[in-house]
Amino acid sequence: MAEIVRIPMFPLAILPLPGELVPLHIFEPRYRELLLDAETKDIGFGIYFNHDINVEQVGSLMKLESIIKRYPGGESDIVVKCEKNFNLDKLLRNYKNKLYPGGDVHYWNTDLTAFPSQSMYDMFIEYLRLRNFVHHPEPFSLYQIALALNLDLNDRYKFLITPEDHQETFLVNRIKFQIHLLQQEDRSKDVSHLN
Repeated sequence: MAEIVRIPMFPLAILPLPGELVPLHIFEPRYRELLLDAETKDIGFGIYFNHDINVEQVGSLMKLESIIKRYPGGESDIVVKCEKNFNLDKLLRNYKNKLYPGGDVHYWNTDLTAFPSQSMYDMFIEYLRLRNFVHHPEPFSLYQIALALNLDLNDRYKFLITPEDHQETFLVNRIKFQIHLLQQEDRSKDVSHLN
């Protein structure tokens, strides 16, 4: 079993995927204190996915990337980056002697550099072409593909809790569905031009 680690926690109804950049507006005093600690002590913090569907108690370890704007009243706009995911063992009212919550977590040993099969990769390139994305970095990992598909909260959660050896199949089904929608959209444009 993975080691339990206690980290600062920020419960939110979002579920960042590894590699994702997330903008946040910080205004509550307890999370302003967390931001100060993240900035001055270079610590990460967890975003616990605070949602009814989260029976697996999944969350994301975040690191501060940048502070975009500081407001006179102490609020801030920041950008954080997801480093990896975890399962929450216990949510604590306070982290050590701080105002903000904490949590005991088990980090996942996920291969964030896992690459798709050639057939999935080709399908994803076709999806990008249909979306008119002609300039894109290559190659793509499975997690980069998941991010590019803009999965909704349910699909993000399902993707993360799907065993690694089935994640590609999960994404292939989402890519096929998106391609189908894009092709239908193109067909409807052709029909409307005829009228």
